[in-house]
Amino acid sequence: MKVKEFVGPEPIHAYIISSGDAHQSEYLADCDKRRAFISGFTGSAGTAIVTDDHACMWTDGRYFLQATKEMSSDWTLMKDGIPTTPTQATWLSKNLARNSRVGFDPYLISHSEYRPLKAHLESAGIYLVAVEKNLVDVVWDKERPERPMGPVIPLGLKYSGVTSASKVSDVREQMAEKNAALIVFTALDDIAWLFNLRGSDISFNPVFFSYATVSQTSAVLYIDESKLPPEIHQHFETEGIQVTFSPYNAITACIESAVNELSPSDKIWISEKSSIALTSLVPENMLLTDISPVSLMKTIKNATEVDGMINAHIRDASALCRYFAWLEKEVALGNKVTEISGATKLKQFRSELDEFVGLSFETISSVGPNAAIIHYSPDPTTDRPITDQHIYLCDSGAQFQDGTTDVTRTIHLGTPTDFEKESFTRVFKGAFAIRSCIFPNKLKGNYLDTLARKPLWNIGLDYLHGTSHGIGSYLNVHEGPIGITYKNCPHDPGMQANMFLSNEPGYYEDGSFGIRIENIVRVVPATARFNFKDRGFLTFEDVTVVPLQTKMFVKSLLTTEEINYINEYHAKCLELVGPLLQKGNHHEALQWLQRETQPI
Repeated sequence: MKVKEFVGPEPIHAYIISSGDAHQSEYLADCDKRRAFISGFTGSAGTAIVTDDHACMWTDGRYFLQATKEMSSDWTLMKDGIPTTPTQATWLSKNLARNSRVGFDPYLISHSEYRPLKAHLESAGIYLVAVEKNLVDVVWDKERPERPMGPVIPLGLKYSGVTSASKVSDVREQMAEKNAALIVFTALDDIAWLFNLRGSDISFNPVFFSYATVSQTSAVLYIDESKLPPEIHQHFETEGIQVTFSPYNAITACIESAVNELSPSDKIWISEKSSIALTSLVPENMLLTDISPVSLMKTIKNATEVDGMINAHIRDASALCRYFAWLEKEVALGNKVTEISGATKLKQFRSELDEFVGLSFETISSVGPNAAIIHYSPDPTTDRPITDQHIYLCDSGAQFQDGTTDVTRTIHLGTPTDFEKESFTRVFKGAFAIRSCIFPNKLKGNYLDTLARKPLWNIGLDYLHGTSHGIGSYLNVHEGPIGITYKNCPHDPGMQANMFLSNEPGYYEDGSFGIRIENIVRVVPATARFNFKDRGFLTFEDVTVVPLQTKMFVKSLLTTEEINYINEYHAKCLELVGPLLQKGNHHEALQWLQRETQPI
C-alpha cells in the first residue's frame, strides 16, 4: 500500500484539513496552522472538511464554545464525542455520492487515522486521494509565515540524567526483540528526549523540526544543519554516541533505501502515529507500527528528572503565590487588572525564577463567562477586567531547564454564590478521589476517570475534557500516551512509579463561570494492607504546591478525610514555598501564603 495516487486532472469532491503538522504535533508552528487559517478556529484540536456545499469542523468538548465564537456562520460545528454527532467517515459517506474522491495531505494524517477512514469510505464507494500540494497552502501562498529556524540547544546530564548513548542502547535492545533493523522517529519530543537536545521551533514546546533513524550501527538526525550550533559535536562526544546528520527532507529517501537494501524478513519500525506518507513507503510485510519505544520510555522519569520536576514546581509555586497576593491587593485597591495584564504580571514573576526558559503554554487567564471556555486565551477583543464580582480561573505553566509545570487555580476575590461554592467543592472532591486512590501497578488511566466525575455526576453535572494528561520534563506540557480520561487509550502502558500526570477535573457553566483545579501528581508506591497476587499497588503524591482558596469550599460537603488532606496539603505548601518567599524578601506574598494555608 503506497500513497502515491496524487491528484491529476480528476476533481476531488471533499478535502480534509487536519490540525497537525508533518510530525503530528499537538501544538504547531505558525506556518503549520492551516486549519486555523482557513476557518478562524484556533484551538489545538479539530479537523475541517470542505465540500462544494459544506464547511464542517469537528472538535471536542474543550473547544465547543471557542469554535462557536471564532468561526463564521459559513461553518458547521460538529461536536465530537457527543453521541448524536456523526464521525467524519460517516458524514462523508452520507453526504458524498459513490465514486467521489476525498483529498488529503498524506503528511498531515497519521497511519492510525488513515486506515480506518479509508476502509469506511471504500465500503461506501468513496476513495481517499493523496494530494501532492496542500490546498490550503495554495490559498495561503505569500501570507504564510516562514518555517522557524531556531538553533538546537544541547541539554546536559545535569538536567537529562541519562546520556543519549544509554537511551539509544535501550532503543536498540527493543528493536532486536522485535526484529526491527531500522526505527524511524517522527515525533519531535521523542527526538529531543532521545538525543538530549532542545529547541524553539514551536511556541511553548522546546522542540525542533527533525526526523531521526536508529539502526544497530547508526544514529542519524535529519535536520537543517544551519540549526546546529558548533558545540553540537562536543555534546554528542560527551554523551558517548556518534550521530550523523542528513538534510531534513532526506528522510523519504532513507526509508526507500532501507526497503531496497534490507531483507524482506527485516522490519522497519515507524509508529502508527507517524504520517501515512512515511509508513506507506514500507511494504506491509516489513512495516512495524507499534508505538515508539521513546514515547513509553520518557513517561517514566529518571531520578534526575524526578528531582527537577519537584524543584521546578516549588519555584513555580512561589511565582504563583506572588501573583495571587499581588492580584488580591490590586483588586482591593480598585486598580484595573485585566485577563491580559494579569497573565503578563504572572509571566514577569516566573521570569525572575532560576532555570526559567519560557511559558509551557499560553496562560488561560479567564474571568466569569470566559472561564467557561475551557481552553480560552485572552486577546484584546475579549479581555475582561479581573474584579471581585466573578470567578477567576488561571491555568498556567512554565518551562524550566529542570522541569515543566502546569497548574490551575480557581479563586473568587469577592463573595462566591452558593452554586459556585458547591461546584468548586464537588470538583475538589473529584480531584481528591484521584489523589487519594490506591490502585494496582500498571492499571490503565481510563479505569480511574469515573472517580473524578462521580461527585459531579451525583447532581447531574460533568465536564467535557479528560481528567489528566502526562507531562514532559522540560518538554511538551501534554505528553502521551498516559493520562486519565473517559476515552480508550490503547497505547497507555498503565500507571508506573515516577510517571507524572495532571489531576484536573472541572465544571463549566456556559456563559457564567468555569472551575478547574489542577495539580501535577507523581505516581509512587503505595502502602496497602494486602498485595493481591503480588501485583504491587500505587498511589499519587502532589507535586504542585499552591494553596486552594478555602472560602470556596462548602465545608458540610467535605468528609473528615478531605478536610485532613486540605490541611496537610496546605502545611506542605507553607513548608516548601514559604522559605523561597522569605529568601526573596517577598513579604506580602509570604503573608498571603501564611493566611491561605491556615487550617480549616
